[in-house]
Amino acid sequence: MKRLFDVSASVVVLLLASPILVPAMVLVWLQDRHSPFYVANRVGLDGKEFRMVKLRSMVVNADKSGVDSTKASDGRITPVGHFIRRFKLDELTQLLNVFLGDMSMVGPRPNVKRETDLYTPEEARLLSVAPGVTDYASIVFADEGDILDGQSDPDIAYNQLIRPGKSLLGLFYVDKRSLGVDILLCLLTALAIVSRPRALKGVQQLLEAQGAGKGLVELAGRSYPLVPSVPPGGNKIVTSRDGNPFV
Repeated sequence: MKRLFDVSASVVVLLLASPILVPAMVLVWLQDRHSPFYVANRVGLDGKEFRMVKLRSMVVNADKSGVDSTKASDGRITPVGHFIRRFKLDELTQLLNVFLGDMSMVGPRPNVKRETDLYTPEEARLLSVAPGVTDYASIVFADEGDILDGQSDPDIAYNQLIRPGKSLLGLFYVDKRSLGVDILLCLLTALAIVSRPRALKGVQQLLEAQGAGKGLVELAGRSYPLVPSVPPGGNKIVTSRDGNPFV
């Protein structure tokens, strides 16, 4: 049923988004006369690598810099790229990967091998399901670029500020996944484009309904600043602002 949902949803969304996606592709090509697509290796189900397709929002060969995390003011982002990232158009082309079976509509976001090599044994469970276009963390950390803005080393900041909570949300999805949850997360992802506060509230309600701990629900609300912490399975328990464990 999940595979049927993935194929059907990917085709429908691509068709509905084509009036916006196609002009965006043309604009990306016009700005530098290079391919509007960015195709790169990502780690998927069971640790197998695949080629993920994104609508290019950065200059050509931006990945040669060796920096994986991107802050909002990153100089590698093109003028058209800022628009693409604002409305998450760069993620839509990943629906091709969903149609081909490399990805699912919903699942932990795929990472580069350099990042998955850093996974703790607990985080390695994120690779037990197909990666997704969206999930809990995609909504909760939709402002990733803003979080990393002003950080001297975006990759270190990502691993300290974002990765712990992102992994915990991903692991919660792995343990509680269902087709119904997938459908609700897709709807909440669409809502986040219009009203992120309402989408965050919806994520909190979904987490509560699934039996998430107080700390994880609190994290999903993003009502307080993120602080450096340790990923799941690290040297200490990751806690929320009031000291409650996230799980």
